[in-house]
Parts: sequence; structure tokens; C-alpha cells
Amino acid sequence: MSVQIAADGTVLVRTGKVELGQGLHTALAQIVADELGVGFERIRMLPVDTAASPDEGVTSGSLSVQQAGAALRREAAEARPGHAQRALVGTPVPRPELPALFAGAAHFIHDLAPPALLHGRVLHPPRTGAQVAAVDEAALAGLAWRRDGRLFGVVADGSGAADAALARLAAAVQWRLPADEADDPLALLQRPAHTRVVHEAQAPAAAVRTLAARYTKPWIAHASIGPSCALACWQGDADAAALHVWTHSQGLFNLRRDLALAFGLDEGRVRVTHVPGAGCYGHNGADDVAFDAAWLARAHPGRSVRVVWSRADELSLSPQGPAMAMALEAGVDADGRIVHWQHELWSPGHSRRPGCSATPALLGAWQTEHAAAETPSIDMPLAVGGGAERNAIPGYDIASQRIVCHSVATVRRSSALRSLGAFGNVFAAESFIDEIAHATGADPLALRRRHLQHDARALAVLDAATARAGWATRRRAEGIGHGLAYARYKNTGAWCAVVAEVHAAERLRVRRLTIAVDVGLAVNPDGVVAQIEGGALQATSWALLESAAPAHAGWDDYPVLRFADVPELDVAVMPSEAPSLGAGEASLGPTGAAIANALFDALGVRVRDLPFTPERIVAAMDGAA
Repeated sequence: MSVQIAADGTVLVRTGKVELGQGLHTALAQIVADELGVGFERIRMLPVDTAASPDEGVTSGSLSVQQAGAALRREAAEARPGHAQRALVGTPVPRPELPALFAGAAHFIHDLAPPALLHGRVLHPPRTGAQVAAVDEAALAGLAWRRDGRLFGVVADGSGAADAALARLAAAVQWRLPADEADDPLALLQRPAHTRVVHEAQAPAAAVRTLAARYTKPWIAHASIGPSCALACWQGDADAAALHVWTHSQGLFNLRRDLALAFGLDEGRVRVTHVPGAGCYGHNGADDVAFDAAWLARAHPGRSVRVVWSRADELSLSPQGPAMAMALEAGVDADGRIVHWQHELWSPGHSRRPGCSATPALLGAWQTEHAAAETPSIDMPLAVGGGAERNAIPGYDIASQRIVCHSVATVRRSSALRSLGAFGNVFAAESFIDEIAHATGADPLALRRRHLQHDARALAVLDAATARAGWATRRRAEGIGHGLAYARYKNTGAWCAVVAEVHAAERLRVRRLTIAVDVGLAVNPDGVVAQIEGGALQATSWALLESAAPAHAGWDDYPVLRFADVPELDVAVMPSEAPSLGAGEASLGPTGAAIANALFDALGVRVRDLPFTPERIVAAMDGAA
């Protein structure tokens, strides 16, 4: 049972969806409290653990309230002694863990300190395909180090000692590096690809004008503020070995499966417990560092080993969000209506998570002497949200459509980054809608509304965002621009519209983001606002600054948005009694596109390649001159 009532009246709740800092467990507790008719203070959300929690897959895709919330509501209803009345759902209940967090109390996986803890560090090859050229073993005299194929590690009693040992180890190992692939996303167009038609709707199209444009999105790092961390402990002898791992992974059961594969164990001998960590925004290094901790701990049975990645590890070893190139074409009739739409995209796969292949999708497992075969990046079927093609099918009423995806293989390791292909596709599609509006003399809002008459909830978020932003009365000023964008996440999730106000001077600054979102019934409106704001800020960072090389040393060579550049945020959550939808990824695509459109409004030049750095803006201005 996922809902149990203890002798003291406390309600114990187990879910398979982990708390990643998004306030999910608060929302789930509200649902259970209302269904049982008890006070919120009586609900205790238990840590997710493969030993006791239900397997609800990966906490991803903005689906957790829909999936886990519905499951808990049904189970609580079965235990309810009377008729449920809504008291908490729909109200802004504060997250109970925040006061202790603000006070600096131990909370995160980095704070765990079991008795006899050992501190481990792992030296991975610096990039995909790197081989060991030489090891100066004389320089490692007196150091307890371990090697297995291309994987090296050290263990010490203290964190500082582990760091010092790793530095010695890194200095003693020389690598033979492969040639880098071209970083330019347009290079994807030249690589072999598997082509598939994602969607096609043919209809007579009396177009009198055809427009076309091409857009790109670069590789993007997860750039988690807190580097990945895990603890592991082995118990028992070789014939009955059991592994316990503490992790901030999004998918505990998937990780358990791959750890069992990697270490030749039955799944029943692997236990994985969730402990909060830094925001992951997709498939970052949390699963990989769990393998690292287990690999080192195997040589120290009975003792827990904690491994923390460095900042350089986090930026360089974690999977990255794939680069994308998008070519769009549209036909417009004599009345200015869009009658044909083609969206063609090139991208590596957007998923390489554990638990989905015959071999483990864990970095270290690919680097040992008897390495597992490296799993390829894939795109999930569109029916469950898709990957590269996510949000490539327009939500607009356009009679003739053709969506084509070219899946490209690359050396660089790609996997899920927040919103997957939706960020690139919405940026391209909503930029293109804006270009069509300006080419045909239409107001960008009016053009969108014309093609969304079939979707009342889309019209509502557009009208709410533009009204709050003063779209109809916006004034022109030097360097100031306003841009609009809209998308329904995955075409099945939340509706979101964004108006961006920017100032383009020596660099582009986003001054204000006005956002309207429809997530159905908002279980916790404050939580929804926080999720929409967080997604919008991350999208702002991506749009202005972020582009990942194969490796980075730290924030100096991988800049992210700083507090001084955080824009003013105004979020309207639409009132609704419709079924609840996720909020975590809805605002990213529309925010990036709205900034692009505001940049055009400010300067009169279109920048089609992310991020919008001063160099790219100047190049676009020079090209338009």
C-alpha cells in the first residue's frame, strides 16, 4: 500500500516519484490530505526507495502530478471513511522542508555522513574515445589507487585528502585524445542520419507566397549548481553480495537495473534510496556517479564510500542536451493565412537514460577493462512525448503539414535535457511565426489568434499574457523590444504564452517576462508559479549565454545567468477545474522564442542561431546591412 495510517494517526505516503526541488511532494501530500479529509500536518511523505516504494518510472516529462497524483488519489479514496471535500488542493500550501533548508540544515546527499565514511574520487577519460597513453606509476608511489581499464580511482578518509590524491593521479595519467567533432550545429546536416516522417497532413494549399528560414540550437550542459554525488556500501561475501546506493537520480528503479547489470547482481540484491541533490533538469551525472561510488566501494565491503564529482566533471562528463538544426518552410495564401507548414530537423537522440537497454547506460561501465557496450541515444515514441521531434508538430490550424526528423549519430554523449527537443523546436517555430507576421504585415498576436480558433485554452493564455504585458499599448524606444511566443508543451500538456521585454545595448538583457499558463487544476498555485519561473529563467540563460564544448573547466568558460541579470517575472496561473497538468517544462520553449522575437523588435534584425551573444547579434546586423 502506498497510503498507510499509523497508530498515532500519521498518514505515511510512499510514491515512486522523487522530489527534485520542484515541490512535488507537497502537492502530492495536499492531494492525499484532501482525499482522506485530514490535516496537511498529518501527512508524511516517505523517501523513495526501491525496497519499499512503487515503481513509477522516471520523474520526468512534467508528468508526476498527473501520474502519481492520480494513483495516490485513487488509493486514498479507497481508505476514506466519508465524502472528500477539497480544502487544500488549489491553495498555496508552503513547502514544509524550506525553513530548515533556509537555515542551512543538513538535507542534501552531500550532507550524508554515515559512520566510517570513506571519500572517493574517480578519474574518467576526459572525453568520449580518449585512451590511456601512459601511467607514471613511480609518481604514484605510496598512493592507494585503483585502475580498471580506462577508469581510475582513489579512496581516502577525508574529502581534502581524496582531492589531493586525485590531483596526483590525474597528473600521472596521460591520455590520447580523439579529434573533436565540429561544434557548429549546422554540421549535423552533413552527418549520416536516419530519416523519418513524424507527421504529415496533406491538403490543397493555394499559397501565393512561400517563406523559409533555418535555425540552430547548440549543445547545452546541464550545469547543475551542485555537482553530482552518491554514496554506496557493499555487504556480504562474494557469493551473497548486496549493494545499497544513495542517490539523487530521477529514476531509482532504472538505476537499480543498470547497477545490477554492471556488477553482475540479481536486482533483488541492489537497493537504491533517494536523497535530495541539486536540480538535475534531465539526465545529468547523478546515475554515473552512483556507479562510481559502487565501483570504489566494492573494494571496501561494509564501509560507505561517497563520491562527489568536480565542477569540471559535472560540465564535461554529464550527458549534454543535443545540438539541433531546424529548417522551416511555410506557404501563405492571398488572405495572409498560413496554408502549408514544413518543419525539418536534424538532431542526435534526446534520451540515453539507464534502464532502457540491454547494457547499462552508465559512464563508468563503458570504461572498465571488460566494458559494457555503449548504449546509443534514442528518441522516445511521440505517443509518450517524443524526443528530438517534441513540439515540432504545430498546434496551429494549418491544413497542410509535413514534419521530418533526421536522427543523427554523434560522438558526443547526448541525453535528456529539460524539455528535450521542445526548446529548439518552439524557438524555431515561434520565431518563424513572427517572421511570417512581419512579412505579411500582420500583428504577431493577431496571426497566432487567427490560427488558434480551435483551441480556447490557447487563446486564453495568449490574451492573458498580452493583456498583463500591455501588448496593445507597448511603445517603441531605442534598443527596447517586445516579443511574443506560445506553445502547448508536447501538444498534450500545459498551455503557455510569454511576452518578453528586452534591452539591446552592448549586450542583450531581458528586462521582463510576462507569462500566462494553464495547467488545469493547480494543486499548489505557488508551486506552479515557482516551476514556471524556474523554467523561464533557465531558458533565459540558454538563450543569452549557453553553448557547450566537449569539455569545460568551470563557470568562467561555461557562463550561466547571474542574479544581476534576472528579469522581472510576472506569472498568471489560469483558473481551471480541468485535470492537472505538469508545469516544470512548459515555459522553456516559449521563453526562448519570445526573447528571440523581442530582439528582432528591438533591432530589426533576425538572429536565428542560439545563444544571442553580442558577436552573433553584430554578425546578424552586418549581414542585414
